[in-house]
Amino acid sequence: MRYLVLSDIHANYQGLEAVLRHARRKRFQRILFLGDAVGYGASPNRVLDWLRSLGGRVTCVRGNHDRVCCGLDSAEYFNRYAQQAARWTLDHLNSANLAYLRSWPTGPKVVENGLMVCHGSPLDEDEYLFSAGEAKAVFGAVSEHVVLFGHTHVPLAFVSQQVDGRRVLRTLLISGARTVLDLDPGHAYLINPGSVGQPRDRDPRAAYAIYDHDKRRLYHYRVPYKVEEARRRIHQAGLPPVLGDRLVYGA
Repeated sequence: MRYLVLSDIHANYQGLEAVLRHARRKRFQRILFLGDAVGYGASPNRVLDWLRSLGGRVTCVRGNHDRVCCGLDSAEYFNRYAQQAARWTLDHLNSANLAYLRSWPTGPKVVENGLMVCHGSPLDEDEYLFSAGEAKAVFGAVSEHVVLFGHTHVPLAFVSQQVDGRRVLRTLLISGARTVLDLDPGHAYLINPGSVGQPRDRDPRAAYAIYDHDKRRLYHYRVPYKVEEARRRIHQAGLPPVLGDRLVYGA
């Protein structure tokens, strides 16, 4: 099975549109969405309309912004810009998309044998997996060889492998327009494809991946998109200007 892997669109339809155009000729049978469809950006209904249109072709897990923006949780732990965006989103979601967003499951979710998806981590949907210590705890708690996660908006992979009888953890930062990772069947992986609509690794291009589970191969891509249009729409919507300005810098 080949999967299109998307995460953290954050209501940026311009980024999503560019990714879908880029992925159009690549073979995949299903779509995995790792959470945070909304929040920050100005096009929550367009993004959710597209996800809803996929029906059974997509597997979604909710993100923290999804949970807050549909009213299932308080925004009190968000910064003030995220709080404003969450309130704006809740006010602008149509009834069909509000119900759809509220139906999304909490991760983690096993997609098929050896493959799991989640938003933050399998241990906590709100956890940020940045460090080797955090990754080590996850590897010790799950049996799936490949876990795809989002939330940090930074493309990277943690690799757990046996070296001379001891467990060694490596961290791989993923950069460049196209990266191919061949996954060793004897290793375990935590992989973040980065963000479609809110990159935070100082690269403003939208990020996504194609994962071939049978061949154990992941293709990672960065795609230019109409950043200025996404920024303009945020400004016109009356959302905090910083949410659009930072798209220009990938921050």
